[in-house]
Amino acid sequence: MKLIYTAIVLISVVLDQITKIAVSRSLEMYEQIPVFPFFNITLAHNYGAAFSMFNVPDGGQRWILTGISAVVSIALIVWLWRLTREEKWLGIALSLILGGAIGNLIDRAMQGYVVDFIQVFYKDWYFPSFNIADSAIFCGTVLLLGLTIFEKPADAPTDKPA
Repeated sequence: MKLIYTAIVLISVVLDQITKIAVSRSLEMYEQIPVFPFFNITLAHNYGAAFSMFNVPDGGQRWILTGISAVVSIALIVWLWRLTREEKWLGIALSLILGGAIGNLIDRAMQGYVVDFIQVFYKDWYFPSFNIADSAIFCGTVLLLGLTIFEKPADAPTDKPA
């Protein structure tokens, strides 16, 4: 199973980095390519955290956020390493989160900002731009929450009489 987790992390990171490089080379800052009436490809740099919180260029948050991302990534690696074979869905969720965290960590450490390019909007309302790494983190988190809410613990009593 550890090979599958590693593959998920690597695919997430590689897809994230390839798309960020392609968009960065193809678009000027904030240039928009309409894809659907609610979706653009738009180059943006996020110097802050999730949803552009603390998004201030040269605000000193670069190394703090880089450090937090590195610590979280290490914790996720340790957690993944300790999983049992039966915890495969948890491993998939953690692998997606880890892949996304590493993808954004690479940007932040190398450039001081995260490249975002997926823009979803409705009329004049715009959701903060995001990227493939953010999407992987979101999907992993949704799966993790689903497991937390709906998965029965192994030692939980069943409804069947003994």
